[in-house]
Amino acid sequence: MIHKTFALVPSRYYSSAFEFDPVLAVLQFLHFSAIHTSLKLTRQSHSRILTLGFSQNSFLATKLILAYAVCRRPFHSRLVFDSLQHKNVYLWNSLINGFVKNGLYSEAFLLFNQLCSSDVLPDDFTLSTLSKVSGELRTVFPGKSIHGKSMRTGFVSDTVVANSIISMYCKCGNFGEARKVFDEMTVRNAGSWNVVITGYAVSGHREETWEFVKQMQMDEVKPDAYTISSLLPLCDGDVRKYDYGRELHCYIVKNELELGIDSDVHLGCCLIDMYSRSNKVVVGRRVFDRMKCRNVFAWTAMINGYVEHGDSDEALNLFRDMQTIDGVEANRVSLISVLPACSSFSGLLTGRQIHGFSIRKELNNEVSICNALIDMYSKCGSLNSARLVFEDDSLCKDAITWSSMISGYGLHGKGQEAILLYDKMLQTGIKPDTITTVGVLSACSRSGLVKEGLNIYSSVINNYGIEQTLEICACIVDMLGRAGLLDQALDFIKAMPVEPGPSVWGALVSSSIIHGDLEMQELAYSFLIQLEPENPSNYVSISNLYASSRRWDAVAEVRIMMKDKRLKKLPGCSWISINNKTHCFYVADKAHPSSSLIYNMLDDLLLTMSDAVR
Repeated sequence: MIHKTFALVPSRYYSSAFEFDPVLAVLQFLHFSAIHTSLKLTRQSHSRILTLGFSQNSFLATKLILAYAVCRRPFHSRLVFDSLQHKNVYLWNSLINGFVKNGLYSEAFLLFNQLCSSDVLPDDFTLSTLSKVSGELRTVFPGKSIHGKSMRTGFVSDTVVANSIISMYCKCGNFGEARKVFDEMTVRNAGSWNVVITGYAVSGHREETWEFVKQMQMDEVKPDAYTISSLLPLCDGDVRKYDYGRELHCYIVKNELELGIDSDVHLGCCLIDMYSRSNKVVVGRRVFDRMKCRNVFAWTAMINGYVEHGDSDEALNLFRDMQTIDGVEANRVSLISVLPACSSFSGLLTGRQIHGFSIRKELNNEVSICNALIDMYSKCGSLNSARLVFEDDSLCKDAITWSSMISGYGLHGKGQEAILLYDKMLQTGIKPDTITTVGVLSACSRSGLVKEGLNIYSSVINNYGIEQTLEICACIVDMLGRAGLLDQALDFIKAMPVEPGPSVWGALVSSSIIHGDLEMQELAYSFLIQLEPENPSNYVSISNLYASSRRWDAVAEVRIMMKDKRLKKLPGCSWISINNKTHCFYVADKAHPSSSLIYNMLDDLLLTMSDAVR
């Protein structure tokens, strides 16, 4: 039996090793078992260790504990550990690390407490591992215990341990303690600075982040690829922040940080993301095209950039190129990123193909993909397909799943179904959040269910403690306005606990237009112009309103304001997608290569319609 087992190892050296050195043979076999995550081979190795009388060999036991942990049998590792008479720190570390890797964090901390009660002292690996776990769990109390033990044992002076403690405090939001540990460090490396910079950046402390970068340079520590990747997410938004991003890009090129294959991909993804969020997707594409190595994350970053920029056609083309040109297989994140592109252009066929791909790759039970599919099908007009995804018994629904389906019913004017599903969600014990509330209130608004909508609004505010956001308030204004209750809608706006934004006044404008209330329409437009002085659409709309009332002086005044502000309204655009290609048309557009044929057809249709009227 033993000889057959060793024959599984594809190397002639294992059998010869077994012949001359049984310890080495078992060791190599354990290594092979761990690499292939084979519980069967691990058990055979364990049996061989017992047969050879090596049950108390601490080195083999360490490897055996790790092998069982890799095979997701941490309690088998514990049995091996308990069978040993003499336990050193390496054995403790292997067992603790095995429980951590299997997500059994409470058991890992219990083991640490047992270690501290024994005559064995934890080392730098023990302390840094558990510090990291505390940070990931965002639980500062056990982290402080690790910090205290590090101070008592002197390992706090170890750079790796200190860095892990700083990271733990940053992730727990305790930046005072993090800075204290950092300032007390006798030896710092680039990683020490990066930990604090990343902590500040992730928590949104922009000013502190940039100030710390300046201190890093004053201390003559050169920012590395990790530093830059932490700073790039802070460089979207206004022109000043975008300039910071360009400077960082220059720094990458000047210092050749992109030369490493891994660095090239990671920094490339960060740059693409930064440029895309700064509405510079063309520059992001240049970065993408110049990357030496492009994996699925780089392709996904570029696809996501096009989707966020509204260029869904290019996003879908890139998704196809990813698989046909580079041979890169889509993963869960790339599927979630590209599905909104199908929604934007009513690409139902492409959406179904992506759904089929997810089924073939056994990703169709991933809740995040199912949520994206429900949203895509709803926006493409296939509510039945959305419902089929939602009602799949194998799907473990979360709050977003329910919200997506409720919003889908709302988009299709099925308010009663949305309310029934909302009530069913509450019965399952899932509490509504802001997104769910907006979805069900929008459904009520589109279906004219004012009484039901107001009851839900009152319930989520009073019973579930949902804050009254601008989105929720805009839904209420839209609901009241659509029902013709314009005065009640205006009273609601005046009593709002938050400052009314463009979405709120925009909802009142739409309702005023529906019901022909010119006075309310003018009032709402005046507030919109105050809130969005650079939006030309507001000026054009109020100018048209004045023109319909023959108030030509007011029309001239609005036009002068637009001229002074150098505002020009972009022409309206419509599009149609044929054979995976999108054709865009603007007002009086003659740029399309088939425009003459299109206008001839339009003339024929107008003539046919005129004859039909006669």
